[in-house]
Amino acid sequence: MGKGFGELCSILSALAWAIGVMLYRQLGARLPPLQLNFLKNAMVLLMLLPAIPLLHGLTLPAFTAMQIFAAVSSGLLGIGIADTLYFRALNELGAGRMGVIGNSYSPFVIVLSFIFLGERLQPLQIAGFVLVSLGVWLAAWPRPGQAPRPAHAVRGFALALLAIVLMAISIVLVKRVLEAQPLLWVTGLRMLGALAGMVVIAMLRGETALLTPPTVGMPWRKLALAAFVGQFLAMVLWLAGFKYIQASIAAILGETASVFILVLAWFWLREPLGRRAVVGVGLTLSGVSVMLWAR
Repeated sequence: MGKGFGELCSILSALAWAIGVMLYRQLGARLPPLQLNFLKNAMVLLMLLPAIPLLHGLTLPAFTAMQIFAAVSSGLLGIGIADTLYFRALNELGAGRMGVIGNSYSPFVIVLSFIFLGERLQPLQIAGFVLVSLGVWLAAWPRPGQAPRPAHAVRGFALALLAIVLMAISIVLVKRVLEAQPLLWVTGLRMLGALAGMVVIAMLRGETALLTPPTVGMPWRKLALAAFVGQFLAMVLWLAGFKYIQASIAAILGETASVFILVLAWFWLREPLGRRAVVGVGLTLSGVSVMLWAR
């Protein structure tokens, strides 16, 4: 792939995820986290079934047993468990606070990539990381009086942080598999791991009834849109970014999702955009520019 393709995928993934978060926030008011996560991932698997042969053909890739284990485990941790925890935290904290906590994702990936993948950031890339992180903090941190303190702030923070740690572990776990195998096949294996993990979780918790959609008032259209944009497109682009560039760089560029959420809320929902948020957006875009120039 050409220079800049992986970076473009990471940024577009952040935009798709930002749109998805807005839809998931609305869906979360009607569907429990486990049910929402299972149904949207089941939809994504149905989308992958025709996409895999269209893009990669019908020839089965030569996966090793270790690669299959890594991909399935990555899906179990990063989608099955982490996304369920993320939706629970999103319901309790709201999108703004989740955007701030989500800023811890790239440092976790950077540390894990340094330890397990041997990745190193160049000085300019470190400068870009600092600008992106500072911009996201300024843009996403709730203004005084903007939102009431959540009733379960500590629990929500713990769930959000655990979700982000599991996401970071899952992507580092599957990074080498992504480099060696076709993108959508790896995506499909991750999704199978996620769905199997959620079935086990539901059985252990005695909540298997949540794996079936409600018979009345099910928002199918909004769920399908959220699954396609916020999961299918976001995940494929996200994994493509990690496939073609360093995991550390892809994670940093993915932080722009918080800024996209802020701008979309201003444009789409007519939420106010303060001066601090504008400065944050500018810093984030500057950091992204530095990251791209460093390439």
